[in-house]
Amino acid sequence: MHAKRVADARASEHDGRTMRAEAGPVLVLLEGPSDVAALGAVLGRCAPRVPRTAYRLVDMGGVTNTAAHLRAARADRPSWPVLGLCDEAESWVVARALQQQGVEAGDGADLAQHGFFVCRRDLEEELIRALGVEGCLLLLERAGLGHRFRSFSRQRVWADRPVRERLHRFAGVASGRKILLARQMAAALPAESVPPPLAALARSLQELAGERTRS
Repeated sequence: MHAKRVADARASEHDGRTMRAEAGPVLVLLEGPSDVAALGAVLGRCAPRVPRTAYRLVDMGGVTNTAAHLRAARADRPSWPVLGLCDEAESWVVARALQQQGVEAGDGADLAQHGFFVCRRDLEEELIRALGVEGCLLLLERAGLGHRFRSFSRQRVWADRPVRERLHRFAGVASGRKILLARQMAAALPAESVPPPLAALARSLQELAGERTRS
């Protein structure tokens, strides 16, 4: 009888390990590399106890690839939870991709119910608003980009624009700079100032990762 109980316990432990292995990481679908960089920095601050192996940040190469990534995820492992982030103007693309997978997603206003969180305008605007103009200017100086921003601001087309708009444009062009600033702006924010869509995504990921670790 004792031998049977030991064997059953070992089998149960093995089944648990197998289920966790089959469960795989939580997939987080992101529009591009700057989103990956920013969310990676946020998770390090807001969800430090979630192991890196518990999730996978996916650079989709554009929001229009959401449907293809959802199809691939469902075909590979239907039980994998999927989260994501998108811009407000493109939330309809995500809603349509979810609808193609049989999810009753509306026009994007209810996407959070399905694990996708919407930036009011885009990621850069969310980060600039959270960090503030003065904080952004200080960050540019520390990153060695202050002189470039001042040169950019003297261009005739931008000289009379509000500083916030100039920052948005400066942070949103040039791929390498966009990634760098997204990561540094996100890392500079205290946990309580993280933009709502990023904070909500981090909370959802933390909850899902905890559930799958316990399963």
